[in-house]
Amino acid sequence: MWRYKPALPASNAASIVSLGEGMTPLIPARRLGQRLGAMSVWVKDEGLNPTGSFKARGLSCAVSMCAELGARKVAIPSAGNAAGAMAAYAAAAGLEAHIFMPRDVPHANFIECAAAGAKVTLVGGLISDCARIVNERKAAEGWFDVSTLKEPFRIEGKKTMGYEVAEQLGWELPDAIFYPCGGGVGLIGMWKAFDEMETLGWIGPRRPKMIAVQAEGCAPIVRAFESGAAHSEFFPNARTLASGLRVPKALGDFLVLDAVRKSGGACIAVRDDDMLDAGVALAADEGIFPAPEGGACVAALSQLLASGFLKSDERVVIFNTGSGLKYLEAYGSRFPRG
Repeated sequence: MWRYKPALPASNAASIVSLGEGMTPLIPARRLGQRLGAMSVWVKDEGLNPTGSFKARGLSCAVSMCAELGARKVAIPSAGNAAGAMAAYAAAAGLEAHIFMPRDVPHANFIECAAAGAKVTLVGGLISDCARIVNERKAAEGWFDVSTLKEPFRIEGKKTMGYEVAEQLGWELPDAIFYPCGGGVGLIGMWKAFDEMETLGWIGPRRPKMIAVQAEGCAPIVRAFESGAAHSEFFPNARTLASGLRVPKALGDFLVLDAVRKSGGACIAVRDDDMLDAGVALAADEGIFPAPEGGACVAALSQLLASGFLKSDERVVIFNTGSGLKYLEAYGSRFPRG
């Protein structure tokens, strides 16, 4: 992603901490499109990033800036994948990492953090409970808080997804982008990138319909969208096997809602069973084994095509934000070993 360094905040090349993140493939999904009745579908496979998810982008940028600005200790509340990314990049930078995750995160997330030498605390609760602990302790502990949108750098790394989609499609944006929204920073970052690219003269004013996808068991942004609200309300009893979507109140929810509405897009919630089935179907159709969050986007595409919201000739990009290999417990229900 550092091919876009002039558009990123790091000013000192020596401080950049990179593990090879970015420029993930944009893969034509012809069989999937044919089965769903869509002529032009691509999958942006973020599961091929270091640490197996799109979170590598934001944490590469954030940890690089911590190194440049002299921070020595970093802390993060995470539903799983952001923690794994921060542990890896902090290790590469020689920083002390403190991670707070819900106790029931996928086991892969816990192991990758511990293996990278991070100090891991498992919390009985949700990511919001983890965030509260970081906020209460960071001043006394001397931690730089890398919570989503509480620092300005993670969004800068994630916006490169927007630059890449434009570059990979010949500087012509698709008609719709499906993005799984927990915190929603990737969608916010892409929306920012589109404005930057228009200012640079690389693209015109046309924007894709931004489709924010959530889980039925944790859909605060969908509820706000449907009610016409500018902000979401805390979603009680949040539950979904897609750990990245189990965010009961996103700090940047108003920015997601603004982008979706300005683009003429939609917010849609998907059942856990449907996202798993869609994830398996994507693997069988295209050889791409997605995180359940990516499966949720496939299921959402099916629903919006069936409803007529999207036409069969519209060009669609689906974001698979992580590797299915990090969610084997979730997919295990589909493949019992007997």
